Amino acid sequence: MSLIDDQDTPHTERAVGDRRRATTGPRLSWASDTPFHAPLTASAPSDWRGDHAHYQVATLARDVVLATGIPTLLLFVMHGVSLLQLGWGLLIGLLFITMTTVERGYDRQVIGDGHLEFEAVIRGGVLTAAGLALLAVGADVDVPRTIVFAALPLVVLVLIMARHAARRSLHKRRAAGKSMRRTLVVGDAASITGVVQDLRGLPQYGYQIAGVCVPSFVGPLPGLRVPVLGTVSDVVQVAVDGRFDVVIVTGSELSGQALRRLSWALQRTRVELVVAPGIVEVFGPRVSLEPTAGLSLIHVNAAESRRSRIVAKRVFDSAVALSGLLALAPLLLVIAAAVKLTSAGPVLFRQTRVGKEGDEFSMLKFRSMVVDAEAQLAQLRAGNQADGPLFKLDRDPRITRIGHFLRRHSLDELPQLINVVRGEMALVGPRPPLPNEVVQYRESARRRLLVKPGITGLWQISGRADLPWDEAVKLDLRYVENWSIAFDLMILWRTLGVVVSGHGGR
Repeated sequence: MSLIDDQDTPHTERAVGDRRRATTGPRLSWASDTPFHAPLTASAPSDWRGDHAHYQVATLARDVVLATGIPTLLLFVMHGVSLLQLGWGLLIGLLFITMTTVERGYDRQVIGDGHLEFEAVIRGGVLTAAGLALLAVGADVDVPRTIVFAALPLVVLVLIMARHAARRSLHKRRAAGKSMRRTLVVGDAASITGVVQDLRGLPQYGYQIAGVCVPSFVGPLPGLRVPVLGTVSDVVQVAVDGRFDVVIVTGSELSGQALRRLSWALQRTRVELVVAPGIVEVFGPRVSLEPTAGLSLIHVNAAESRRSRIVAKRVFDSAVALSGLLALAPLLLVIAAAVKLTSAGPVLFRQTRVGKEGDEFSMLKFRSMVVDAEAQLAQLRAGNQADGPLFKLDRDPRITRIGHFLRRHSLDELPQLINVVRGEMALVGPRPPLPNEVVQYRESARRRLLVKPGITGLWQISGRADLPWDEAVKLDLRYVENWSIAFDLMILWRTLGVVVSGHGGR
């Protein structure tokens, strides 16, 4: 492999501290006019670019049809078929698509991955409503109330559902190894190992790790099962030879001017450069990039930095919890009667749990165990099947007959809507821990107490009681660091499917 040569690099630059390491062959400078040779191998290009472009176009086309069609049909039904109603429908569609585009709802980095695209649709709907309000006030235009109170909410809901269905199809394709980005990971062995393991465990994000580059070429990395294709200085040539789509830089091997030169060289290819800064599970509005004094400074705001977001979540949780209690009142009465008639003891089970900032509260549940369940716990601890501070027993003899059904479908959790109304819990959040569990927490796990515990959470939709302790903590921390109402809506939506199927029931 003919790689990199430093002949065009000034002698004074060779003393710079971020000087690149030795290559596996002759070296061309990353900053030269020819930082790489023509591909030396016949690796087939991935299908990612074409597939993703098709996915973007299909999403945009579907949104255009729905965002214009739904308001138009609704206006026709409510106000009759006319050119005026058609005009309103087309205006709403154009305005909605424009606002969603402004909110990056069709960006390649957002679409198909994460909850950010759902947030973009919601914000697009809010901005559309704001635009119509300005039109009504500023131009004295009579905007049909049908649009504001029926058409826009319906468009937002339908678009989110359509995107969710499209994403599930995309994730199935990626799980089958299709529509994946050929990815080259660059950095030290420890940093590479963490990135490779994380991305391999979540193929829905579309990164197919096909090779790595390390500081010194020492052969395969033990236990990684990814070929070492060269050293850090070989990155550009390896990326071109292997027809990679993405280069991920992790660790501290490449920084400063070396990383800058690498970005220059990769700009001459079709390979994208991604930097993993090591800030685990922090993204979205909490992270902002500020160019200052020739530097790119990453600002990481506190998880609970904006009072308005906290108030909005509190209002949302209270409104949904109250509505849920009213709508589910008949079901709650049936469950209460079933618990009372099938076993001796009270209908509700009260247990002390730890909430936000370590404040204790009495959590409510429908009783699913015998009355003296707490007294029997000490005798059963020897058979504990959970790791960490949790307790789990597949065939727990303390659970009543009706309790098995209630726990499998999480119906025993419904009284916690009262805890939400009281302000002790949220609809979505980390699992509410017991005081004796909190005593065993390490520093990282204590960050779970930064927000209110939830009736459901990422742990609920990702395996529930089947998850090991460390994985459950990781999911809870991801929520704590990045919570938003749009994130909550996505989790609540997925919770419905988990509850109906009973997957991972306790």
